[in-house]
Order: sequence, then C-alpha cells, then structure tokens
Amino acid sequence: QVQLVESGGGSVQAGGSLRLSCEASVGTLSRYPVGWFRQVPGKEREFVTAISMGGAGQYVADSAKGRFTISRDNAVNIVWMQMTDLKPEDTAVYYCGIRRSSGTYYDDRDYTVWGQGTQVTVTS
Repeated sequence: QVQLVESGGGSVQAGGSLRLSCEASVGTLSRYPVGWFRQVPGKEREFVTAISMGGAGQYVADSAKGRFTISRDNAVNIVWMQMTDLKPEDTAVYYCGIRRSSGTYYDDRDYTVWGQGTQVTVTS
C-alpha cells in the first residue's frame, strides 16, 4: 500500500509562490496518476490539478490555469505542484492523491490513497 506525504506548504503574501511536493514514503508513485486537491473548512475537496502516470497528460482547474503547474519525476518518486501568483482564495489544505486505474481526474471519489495534507495560507 502506497503512503503519501505532502510538504512545502506555508504562509505567503498574495502574489507569492510555493512549491508543494508529494512523495511516496512507502511504495512507488510511478505506477499511478496523481492529483492535487484542496479543501477549506465546511467545503468539499476541490480538484486543482493532476498528472498522468507518465507525465504527458496534465489537467488543471480553471481557477489554477496559468498559475499552477504540476510535474513529476518518477525516478525519485515525487510529484510537484508549483504555485505562482497566489491569491487569498487559494488558502486551503492541499492534498495529493493516487487515482484509481480507471476514473476521472476531477472527482476525488476516484482517488484511493491520500496524504495528510499541507496547509497553504495566502495573506493579502
């Protein structure tokens, strides 16, 4: 069973940047599509971006287009999400997850394993 660990969150001012990392502490990420979702208290988890197993396919929510970039290096078992031009509305706990072999990238119900999350806070 793969276990995921997110890191890289923190507090930044609006317009700043952060790079989140998703690593497999147990098992390997290279066999799975991986997605990033975010959640604020009282709301459902929201799709942000995802990447296919080999990295050629990348999927981005409208709210993140042009600002967030997902990438992966299967040799070192890491998926990154580079976030730029951060806005206060990006404040959330960010989770990475492994998508099941068949399913949509955009629905968190199609993800089987999640990390513990990392907090991102953007101040104005």
